[in-house]
Amino acid sequence: MIVAGIGSKRGVSVEEVIAAFDAALARAELGRDDVSLVATPAIKGGEAGISEAAALLGLPLVLVPQSQLEAASSRAKTHSERVVALLRVPSAAETAALAAAGAHGRLLGPRLALGPVTCALARREGVV
Repeated sequence: MIVAGIGSKRGVSVEEVIAAFDAALARAELGRDDVSLVATPAIKGGEAGISEAAALLGLPLVLVPQSQLEAASSRAKTHSERVVALLRVPSAAETAALAAAGAHGRLLGPRLALGPVTCALARREGVV
């Protein structure tokens, strides 16, 4: 199972989210059908661009609670001072993807930043 973690600045558009999602997939040589769900920090639950993108992609959207983001933070690959100041984790996209993928999830690479959106892909180990 592959999870796409999304981080963003406020007010992102659905097009910006999908562009980052597609760019992350291209970098990992994956297609949209390889992704099982989209995850984002619970604080981003009101971001229409993220929720609309998940709906357009036909993927469930998981809102990851702060405690789970923090629990996954030691497995993140990148570090953003802005995100640390706002969320107390090194990367919103990476920790959301890792938390949703579970305790044995691993990142397929560092997050990809495209404009105001970041996307990280994580695979739940042991699940095809």
